[in-house]
Amino acid sequence: MSIVLDLGGLGPADLVAGPSALSELMASLHVLAEPEHHPEAAGWAARAAAADPGLREELLLFAPLWARFRCRLFFPLAVPLAASLDEELTAIAALPAEDFLELVAPGVLGTNAMPVPPVRELRPGTTSAEDYTRHCLRRSYARGELARHLMAAPLELRDRLLAVLRAADTAFFAEDWRTLRPALEDHAREVRRRLAARSPADVLGELLPTAARVGPGERVRLDKLQIAEVKVAPRPLVLVPSARVWPHLTVKHEHPSCVAVQYPAPAATPGGQLTVRDLHDRLMALTSPARMELCRHLLGEPITTSELAARLGSSEPQVSRALRTLREAGLVRSTRDGKLVRHRLATDVIRRLGHDVLATVAR
Repeated sequence: MSIVLDLGGLGPADLVAGPSALSELMASLHVLAEPEHHPEAAGWAARAAAADPGLREELLLFAPLWARFRCRLFFPLAVPLAASLDEELTAIAALPAEDFLELVAPGVLGTNAMPVPPVRELRPGTTSAEDYTRHCLRRSYARGELARHLMAAPLELRDRLLAVLRAADTAFFAEDWRTLRPALEDHAREVRRRLAARSPADVLGELLPTAARVGPGERVRLDKLQIAEVKVAPRPLVLVPSARVWPHLTVKHEHPSCVAVQYPAPAATPGGQLTVRDLHDRLMALTSPARMELCRHLLGEPITTSELAARLGSSEPQVSRALRTLREAGLVRSTRDGKLVRHRLATDVIRRLGHDVLATVAR
């Protein structure tokens, strides 16, 4: 499954890269809401959660907005990008009720599997509003409650959400953002330099670990648990690097203002990211009892193919084939020592495999 971005027709002015404080705050709130997805941020999450215990209930109410689906409200809606979180929150405060509903209603529902009724139909007491609230409730009680508040009084909910975001900024995010922002801005400047000199498909293929060029033209496939083909132009493409979003990669393309991609900045990506195919190959390589036995011998000192064959009572060609499978999956490293080639288990890769499984599924 994947999202394919068609970048054809984009000019230099249509390619924007830069951090967004609001998007980063959303990613941070997601880590707090679903810490089991982010073991690498456990220390930070514990400190942030303890900063203002009184925020807990309000964060729980709004948690569906920064769950896996991610509410469009938290991504840039215009270029150039806002300079500060205060500017982004002020822009939300100025949204009319219908615009706020249009941005938030899909996030409350949290899935593309069911269409959200047109905003003009989402008024208190209408069949569409009642059906929408019922669909949200079927997904979870939290989503149903949030939908009920949204249908009854969207502007009151908007103001309540803004109060929660400002409180989170005061409690822990402002200090965190002062630390994170400089590196993200440096990274964004490098991305803009690349975009000025090279095709956007080439840059995205290098920038996003699970991206790959496909077919003719400027098309890039992103490894996601979604199926979509998105023609970006004439909208701009906004690339939003993040320090907290790993292992997720988020593409928001429904809004007419721009297509936004939030991705982990390289410095915030522990050990890189696997494609689904890479993960499949590693897991399959370990399903063979013969290859698993070979791995046990490779766990100690480096061993040659002939010694492995002697230990296992097997032929060298058989051992070579098993080693090749493990090496192609990244589970074995082979080094030349004069005329001999010695093999050793990549224990760091094996150790990460459980985390890699979670990260690849969570993306």
